[in-house]
Amino acid sequence: MKAIHIKLWRDLKRLRAQVVTIAMVVAIGVAGFVGMFSVHQSLEGSRDHFYRDNRLADVFASVKRAPVHLRERLAALDGVAEVKLDVVFDAQIDLPGVLPPVTGRFIGLDLARAHASRQGLNALTLKRGRWPERDGTLEALVSDRFAAARGLNPGDTVHAILNGKRERVHLVGTAASPEYVFASQGGAPDDQSFGIWWIDSTRMTQAFDMQGAFNQVSLRLDAGQLVERVLPQVDRLLEPYGAFGATGRDKQLSAKIVSDELAQLQVMGTVLPAIFLAVAMFILNVVLSRQVATQRSQIAALKALGYSDGAIAWHYIQLALAIAGLGVAVGLALSQLIGRGMLGLYDEVFRFNGLAYETSVWLVVVSTLLAAAAAAAGTWNAIRAVVRLKPAQAMQPPAPPAYQPTLVERLGLRRFVSTGAMMVIRNFERRPLRAAFTVTGIALAVALQISGAFWIDAIAHIVDVQFRQVQQGDVLVNFHRPVPLTVVQDLKRLPGVIDAEPYRTEPVRVRLHGRSEDTALTGYRGDAQLMRVVDETRGAVAMPSHGVVLSSLLARALGARVGDRVELQFRLWNQQRVEVPVVDIVHTMFGKLLYMNLDAMNALARDGHGVADAALQVDPLAMDAFWSAVKAAPVISSVFDKAGSMEAFNKTTSRNMGVFSGILTLFAVAMAVGIIYNAARIALSERAWELASLRVLGMTRAEVSVLLLAELGAELLVALPIGALTGWGLASLMMRLMASDSIDFPVVIEPSTYASAALIVLAAGVVSALLVRRQIDRLDLVSVLKVRE
Repeated sequence: MKAIHIKLWRDLKRLRAQVVTIAMVVAIGVAGFVGMFSVHQSLEGSRDHFYRDNRLADVFASVKRAPVHLRERLAALDGVAEVKLDVVFDAQIDLPGVLPPVTGRFIGLDLARAHASRQGLNALTLKRGRWPERDGTLEALVSDRFAAARGLNPGDTVHAILNGKRERVHLVGTAASPEYVFASQGGAPDDQSFGIWWIDSTRMTQAFDMQGAFNQVSLRLDAGQLVERVLPQVDRLLEPYGAFGATGRDKQLSAKIVSDELAQLQVMGTVLPAIFLAVAMFILNVVLSRQVATQRSQIAALKALGYSDGAIAWHYIQLALAIAGLGVAVGLALSQLIGRGMLGLYDEVFRFNGLAYETSVWLVVVSTLLAAAAAAAGTWNAIRAVVRLKPAQAMQPPAPPAYQPTLVERLGLRRFVSTGAMMVIRNFERRPLRAAFTVTGIALAVALQISGAFWIDAIAHIVDVQFRQVQQGDVLVNFHRPVPLTVVQDLKRLPGVIDAEPYRTEPVRVRLHGRSEDTALTGYRGDAQLMRVVDETRGAVAMPSHGVVLSSLLARALGARVGDRVELQFRLWNQQRVEVPVVDIVHTMFGKLLYMNLDAMNALARDGHGVADAALQVDPLAMDAFWSAVKAAPVISSVFDKAGSMEAFNKTTSRNMGVFSGILTLFAVAMAVGIIYNAARIALSERAWELASLRVLGMTRAEVSVLLLAELGAELLVALPIGALTGWGLASLMMRLMASDSIDFPVVIEPSTYASAALIVLAAGVVSALLVRRQIDRLDLVSVLKVRE
């Protein structure tokens, strides 16, 4: 073994504490990169296999009611390879032992094709039990996530109100559908209140008077066929029958939510690990620069023995690569824990047929190369110093630095500053880059902690806006068909109902400047309180007596401004086309939506003064009697219980966000310890002679420790506000990168989040300071005070 190789192992052993801390930072970066991208690949692969094996359609469209003979015309459209027609309706479900009713989406199932394994598009995967049979009883499958959330098993019996008639439904099995990987009424996860039910298609059409008709169509396109070319053809064909607007798979609710989640995971797997690798590069730069400075005589001896500049530079690169290699090895092992844990959480949200964690070779290779590149970049200054150092020059002690009076001294403020504080100020001013690196690293640790914890604040804000400001009522109900406005009086007579407000939501197509969007128009009464529009900055917005109000997302998509006139095309009933002025634009968090005064909307639609939805305020003490009355109301097709939905939402999101925030907190602590500990060790090695001299002159260990650690404390105090600002910027960047065309979340960070991030990093700093304090107490004054002549 060559001498330079022996030197490498000795250097690694002597720097073992710093090696471990730097490798820990590298490991976290590698673990985050590999773990998150492995989860992304595993989910994406499972999704694609599930979609392919179960033949998820490429185009989806809903209509009010259309005849089944349109199948041939749909199949004849250019680019269409396969057509599937369905009958789909929502209905109340009365679960045994559960007081509030839940909503079920009933879908007709061709039992003959299901038993023959020829289901066609959007095929089901039977999870438990058996397929329904066509006999005297009404048998059904239910989505497996809903069954798990509600504890339902094959053999259980429930009651459903199908088109106003109470039916006994026998559960015979559970299933998963590619069309409802994420089953939701409005985009929020709620497996307890919304489930998918499949029953015999013949019984379905009979129950809802849909013989010879359908209200949902799915299409598979020829390979290579563009969805954008088919959508207008489908819309033109279905428009006379009250079409909601055809959409591609990318905008189908379940598929879009899954795609958005994968995109967000990809962003986190890119941004967060990059921070750790950058910090590792900074630390390596400082450590190895100091290593070169303290090994001048060894470098000179190696050069005198014939080692070239390249060989010596390669030695220091090897030192950095060894640290990075250790970090990569630990990071790859840690990525398995992180990845499998995160995949377990996703498995409870997205139930694919199979979900196996896999780490591809390219992820290992890329993470290794990134870590090596960061290590090489961190050794750049050290390499330059090695190459420039001449043997004769290296044999001499380094020339004392030429110090100048600090800014404080030049301003004549020296008498106002203590000796200890003056030493800290001088070190800051004389080594500005090193101080900047340390402050930047600590600030990034604070920012990382904030970027993980702010999601909890964002979720709390969303819950507050959507469930307390927008929906101030306790219950939302939907009717089978539009009913007169006088239904409000009937609703107020239900037990416990304090107030009731009707509103109306209709599918429309809005056009402006040659652009068009298929969306929903909601009409509220001018004095609506239980269900209303809330602007992020202005609060509740009253509906004007005329004109239309656009959400900011829709206004951005259309390029609309207040004063523009947009064309509205009602998709159902009379299918009126009208022009209305844009009177306001509101910043809401969800959807490209329009809002209007209810009376003005009914007048424009010219289909009567009916409503299909209502918001209710109910006395909490009378909820039992209220739910019993709702279950006996055949005209109500679906119910949204705010309290139950909030409980389910908070339970799911608080756990998932808590795990994610906890992981990032541990990462931030590890980063802070790595940065602060290395900064303190480097400062100790540089100032050991000075500190030992002060000890000999009579200063105590505590006083000497304060002189060294005061600089570290000052860097911490400077880094905290910078970290808070950087955390806000990082959160804003992540929100922007994760934004979609239907979601516009604000960046909400509570003061408690800033405070907790600062306290956590301060605690890490204290721990690091205590570790270095032990080193100060163990200084060998005799050996430290030996100086080369």
